[in-house]
Amino acid sequence: MDVNKFIKFFSLILISLITFSCGTINRINQSNTSITIDQKIERYIKLYAPIAKKQMKVYKIPASITMAQGILESGYGEATLAKKANNHFGIKCHKDWKGKKIYHDDDEENECFRSYRNPVKSYKDHSLFLVNRDRYRFLFDINKKDYKAWAEGLKKAGYATDPEYSIKLISLIERFSLSQLD
Repeated sequence: MDVNKFIKFFSLILISLITFSCGTINRINQSNTSITIDQKIERYIKLYAPIAKKQMKVYKIPASITMAQGILESGYGEATLAKKANNHFGIKCHKDWKGKKIYHDDDEENECFRSYRNPVKSYKDHSLFLVNRDRYRFLFDINKKDYKAWAEGLKKAGYATDPEYSIKLISLIERFSLSQLD
């Protein structure tokens, strides 16, 4: 074999190995830096659990329920309403709402949702929303530790249109041990 051909051949192999190695390293780095959905949910819980616990003390709503609803309704803080309007519970305007509004497609096009200055205001309004609406009054007769009954009660009262709503809340509570907050 000619020396020049050998050098060219060796160079091609070396370049191929370097290129392949760099691609592998990039893929390894990308997989190590990407955050899983569970990690995003855990970060959301860490951030908002103290607020949910405070709301529980004041308004007697289980913190596990508040957290599960916040996670589900806000897409763990990443949904459009959470980002643009700090609305972590998907609460619509209703006729008595006097605050800021945002229009967003949900069950229907261009529905009116409440907009808040910050997530803390959203959490407080969620508590007031449940406390001050007649259709949720029966929930406060349920033991705060009975998150399953609370989840079923929210579904029964029509909090969300999703027929699987209570199942999703219970699943989140159990998967992330949210009942420890109650």
